[in-house]
Amino acid sequence: MSILIIGGKDGQLATSFVNLKDNRLKFLGRPELDFTNADTLKSAFEGEKPELIINTAAWTAVDAAETQQEDAYLVNRDGPAQLAKLCAVHDVPFIHVSTDYVFSGDKGSPYFETDPVSPNTVYGASKAEGEEAILAAQPNSVILRTAWVYSAHGKNFVRTMINAGAKNPALKVVGDQHGNPTCSDDLAWAIMQIADRYLKEGWNPEWNGIYHAVGTGDATWYGLAVEALQQAALYGQKMPEVTAIKTEDWPTPAKRPQDSRLNTDKLHKVFNIRLPKWQDSVAKVVKTLFQA
Repeated sequence: MSILIIGGKDGQLATSFVNLKDNRLKFLGRPELDFTNADTLKSAFEGEKPELIINTAAWTAVDAAETQQEDAYLVNRDGPAQLAKLCAVHDVPFIHVSTDYVFSGDKGSPYFETDPVSPNTVYGASKAEGEEAILAAQPNSVILRTAWVYSAHGKNFVRTMINAGAKNPALKVVGDQHGNPTCSDDLAWAIMQIADRYLKEGWNPEWNGIYHAVGTGDATWYGLAVEALQQAALYGQKMPEVTAIKTEDWPTPAKRPQDSRLNTDKLHKVFNIRLPKWQDSVAKVVKTLFQA
């Protein structure tokens, strides 16, 4: 049985799937599958005949989305919606990855899946509308909201901090934004748990809907940076002085959620899945980086 991963092999999550070395997984990205060309979506189904589709493709340039709204909506809403429609026609379940940015971050406690979305950014709004469009087009879908994704590959916060710490004796990091650091390897593992269950048991309509899938525990960007740098110090990298700053001291075009922590009880209740503690996963990622 084939599982089609949308988004090629280069993104963080897609690379984590590649690293699983599962011969059931097939990968398609641009130009063979392009959300700007509906014909390529139809060709993907006809050529691959997948039993399940997992969409890892997304417009994730949060700040750039503020000025490139049309592109962000095309990739985060319109393309996935068209893909979901094809899934419905071919009776193929759809797993889609979304984001904590669908929330404003003003709640003051972890968000549940039932909390109303309230995005502050174009990126968040495009992902929120994508969720709605997907579920309308293909009810047999699982949407996984994740957050603060990092890994030993690709461009991400943990790698950026380690590289910056190797070059600078002092760093300033935002310390008043709260979220759930999530290793892309852990997220890929969680998705495959769902995929394997479907392939063994068939799709259960009771699975349909939105779930939160993030690393266990929460942190600030400052806390995540310190943890990563302390792990790097175990491998001989000098520990820089790290200072926590406020959000207003590091202005960005798109407003970041102040507190986008996500409650993951639903994922555990329905699928018996809970991602590892983020500190443990950071340690594994840093080990991989230094051993490489």
